Amino acid sequence: MQIVVAGQGYVGLPLAVRAAEVGHRVVGYDVDAHRVQQLAAGHSYVEDVTSARLCAVLDSGDYSAATETSSLAGFDLSVITVPTPLRDGVPDLTYIETCARTLGEHLRPGATVVLESTTYPGCTEELLVPILEKASGLSAGDDFLAGFSPERIAPGNRRFSFDGTPKVVSGINAESLDVIKAFYDSIFQTTVPVSGPKVAELAKLLENTFRLVNISLINELATLTAPLGVNIWEAIDAAATKSFGFTRFTPGPGVGGHCLPVDPLFLSWKIEQELGTPFRFVDLADDVNRHMPEYVVQRVVEGLAKRGLPVTGTRILLLGMTYKYNATDLRNSPSSRVAELLAGLGADVRGADPNVQESDTGKLNVPQVDASPQEVAAADAVVLLMDHTRFDLTMIQEHAPYVLDCRNRLSGANVETL
Repeated sequence: MQIVVAGQGYVGLPLAVRAAEVGHRVVGYDVDAHRVQQLAAGHSYVEDVTSARLCAVLDSGDYSAATETSSLAGFDLSVITVPTPLRDGVPDLTYIETCARTLGEHLRPGATVVLESTTYPGCTEELLVPILEKASGLSAGDDFLAGFSPERIAPGNRRFSFDGTPKVVSGINAESLDVIKAFYDSIFQTTVPVSGPKVAELAKLLENTFRLVNISLINELATLTAPLGVNIWEAIDAAATKSFGFTRFTPGPGVGGHCLPVDPLFLSWKIEQELGTPFRFVDLADDVNRHMPEYVVQRVVEGLAKRGLPVTGTRILLLGMTYKYNATDLRNSPSSRVAELLAGLGADVRGADPNVQESDTGKLNVPQVDASPQEVAAADAVVLLMDHTRFDLTMIQEHAPYVLDCRNRLSGANVETL
C-alpha cells in the first residue's frame, strides 16, 4: 500500500518506519523542513527509532520524508499524527484541521484516512470527516473511508514493544473498519476493533485519565503522609504485595509529556461543553499535579532550612529535566517548573540530564551541566527528579551534601525522600 503518515514526531515516525519495514511504501509528511532534512540525512531525533533503522528504510526506498504536498498524491491510506495541544484549557485542533484540508485536496475515491492524534469523543466524525469531504468533494463512507486508532506510544519504554502493544481500531462504517484493521494487522501483533470512532476516542482518554487520577491520588497522599511521619514508599510497597485489586503508582514531582497533562482535559472540556457539568475527578487530579512542583520546592526550602541555609543564593542541582524516566522528551516537564520556582526564590539553579539531546538544550530554563562528582559535591542541595539509568546514583549519594530524592532510589543521612 502507498501510505502517508502526516506528522513525523514521537508518534508518526515510529509508525512510518515500522510500516516501511513490513513492506508498505511510506511517505513521512511534515511541515517542519528541518525535521525532514534530518530524516532525509538518516538522523533520527526520536528515541524509539534508531538512525540505523531509519537509514535501512531510506536505503530500501520504502520510506521517504517530504514537506511538499505533491508527495501526498495517490495515497491509499493516510494516518494523521499531528499534535493536539490545549490552549487555555481548550483543545487546539488547528493542526488536525490544516492537515485534513491538505490531505483532502489529494484524497481520491477508495482511499482511507485514519486519525491517531488524541482528541475528544466525536472529533473524527464531527470535525475530521466534514473537512475531508469539503476539501475533496467526495462523500465519506461511499467514496472514501475513515476512522480513528489511538496511539499508544511510550517513549523510552523498553518493556513494551511498539508492535507488541495491542492496537485499538475503528471505522466510520464496516468497510472502513475492515481496511483500517487490515492495515494495522500488518504492523501490530494484535488489533482490537471497536464499534466506532467515539468508543476508540474515549478509550484513549480513559487510559490516560486512569493514570492521571491514580498518580494524583498518590501525589496528594505523599504531601499528607510526610507530616504524619509515615513513609509513603513503604506503604506503597506493602500495598503492592496484594495480587488483586491494586495497581502500583508512585509519587513524583508532577506529570509531563503530551498525554497526562493534556488528554484527560480533552474529556473534561467535552463533558463541560456537551453536558454543562464538570468532570470533577479530572479537574481535581489536574489541580493536584499542577501543584506538585510547588511541593517539591517547599521540601527543598525546608531541607535547606534544617541545615541552616537560606534558599537565596544557594546552589541547587536538579537531576533529570525530562518529564519521564529514561526519556529524552522535555514537553511539559515538571522539572522545568521546579527550576523556575527555585530561581524565582533567588537560588543558583543548574540542571543535569544526560538524556537531553544537544539540539534541545536551548529549551531548558536553567544552565545545563554534567552530573559529575565535582558538580554534585559543589551543590548545597541536589534534587533527584528523574532517576535515569545513566545517572550514577551511588556517586550522587556519596558526594551530595543533601539530596531530596523524588524517586526513592537513594538512602543515607544526607537523603530525604519526597
